Amino acid sequence: MAIKTVKYLDKSFDISYEILNSNKTQDIVFLHGWACNKEFMKKVFHKYLDNFRHIYIDLPGFGKSSNDCALNTFDYSKIIKSFLSKLNSTFHTIIGHSFGGKIAVLLNPKNLVLLSSAGILEDKSLCVRTQIILAKSFNTLGLNRLTSIFRSSDVNNMSEVMYQTFKNIVNEDFKSIFENFINNALIFWGTDDTATSIESGKTINSLIKHSTFTSYKGDHFFFCKNVEDISRRIENGIL
Repeated sequence: MAIKTVKYLDKSFDISYEILNSNKTQDIVFLHGWACNKEFMKKVFHKYLDNFRHIYIDLPGFGKSSNDCALNTFDYSKIIKSFLSKLNSTFHTIIGHSFGGKIAVLLNPKNLVLLSSAGILEDKSLCVRTQIILAKSFNTLGLNRLTSIFRSSDVNNMSEVMYQTFKNIVNEDFKSIFENFINNALIFWGTDDTATSIESGKTINSLIKHSTFTSYKGDHFFFCKNVEDISRRIENGIL
């Protein structure tokens, strides 16, 4: 593990990362999802894709990377782009899971690999809509502390800064961004994913002109049990 400091918006971000296969010349960058970290992605992929230099990154506010301000996905992409330039990385291929997929597409790699990517807004259930209305009412009445009972499980134990960040990113509509991505894309999804539905995956596939779509039995973390086949498809499908 190593740390590099990136300056952005007059703030410093200490980015924790790890590189495997350092003698290889082409990079694969791994961007984890919300509430995960580089160790999770490394545990899944470290035995595969051994013809590439692996770059595993803790996104700001996760793992061992610092963050003390509210960000959105565009901020994250600029921070990570600056970080990768410090490594002299051309980020030939970027693999992004969930939230990491949104950052990945903004970085415009030659090869984009999406694992149950976020970015397509889905209809909220009646329960979620009711929680939002009640939370806004509590805020209006000055009862801000009560809104914590309505926080998503994705932000449990997160700092207030990361909760604000979560609110910034959760309603971003990336349809036009996916549609404008013109490079090669490989899209993988779990058929039983309830965090980002398979219909979202099919929508992204229809938006990105040069893309392929492959689904597997499994949930939001389907790739853990299908990493060997996914890695083979990546090796055969990247340019």
